[in-house]
Amino acid sequence: MLAACRAGPGDDEAEAVPTRPTEAVAQLVDDLRRDDLVAYARHAVPPALHARLQLAWSEGRTIWPLTELPLDEQFPAMITALAAPDAEKQLMASYDRQFAGADRELRATASALGLFATQFIGSEPGYSEAEREHYVQVAAAISGWGQRAPLADRKRAQPALAQLVAAARLTGLAGDGAFAKAGMERGLTRIAPFLKRLKQVLAGYGLDLDAALASVELTLIEQTGDTARVRLQYSLAGQPVDAVLNLERRDGRWYLSDLLGNAETAAGPVAPEATPAPAPDPSPEEAPGADGETAAAAR
Repeated sequence: MLAACRAGPGDDEAEAVPTRPTEAVAQLVDDLRRDDLVAYARHAVPPALHARLQLAWSEGRTIWPLTELPLDEQFPAMITALAAPDAEKQLMASYDRQFAGADRELRATASALGLFATQFIGSEPGYSEAEREHYVQVAAAISGWGQRAPLADRKRAQPALAQLVAAARLTGLAGDGAFAKAGMERGLTRIAPFLKRLKQVLAGYGLDLDAALASVELTLIEQTGDTARVRLQYSLAGQPVDAVLNLERRDGRWYLSDLLGNAETAAGPVAPEATPAPAPDPSPEEAPGADGETAAAAR
């Protein structure tokens, strides 16, 4: 019922349109703080691209903007695994075998994953230079958190897992094709409470993503015509992150360039417009005569 009362794409005209690059970024940050993924998707791309993404989602070709998350390809499978009837029992048994009490091993793994992530980000051709500089800092901050977090504490793990299992089941998005069947707007509406619960679980381990979003500071570096650069600063897991974002203006609204590029890729190529069939040649009966009349009329 609450989701039905939430503003939809048709209500975009009633919203205040950001007129400055920093305001456009701040709007997206606020959407994430409020866990309003439907609004985030609407504000992140122009309406025509949004419509293409809706179609791609319903056809099972993307789950954008969830593709902006780490390990996005495994996200639907994770929801399905968490929502399984015996998920809590099976996953806790797996945790006990691999992680419970393994503090030293988990700290070493977090350190190794941080190095691997940094190398991967540096060599991944799909990232822009701005994204590389940003994500390397994020990877370092999360790796540092992982080396300090009580991930091997079974007393914390059991209630945390129970919360995620319950939240995953409430999405109704388990199973093959569930995301496509739900469609983008309903899918994002359903997954938002799960991501909110995930943020709460991570905060219990010392990784407070809402605090990171609340700490965001934005500064306009330069604006030239329809392009701009904005400095993004925030604190993640106690580590400062300092990045530069590129923006561009389309139809009077500012958008993050990298986010637009990722969304374009997720939506796929624009379908070519149908070319009207050529009109058939007129029959001799209908061919124009020298004086503009048809041959039939002349006859």
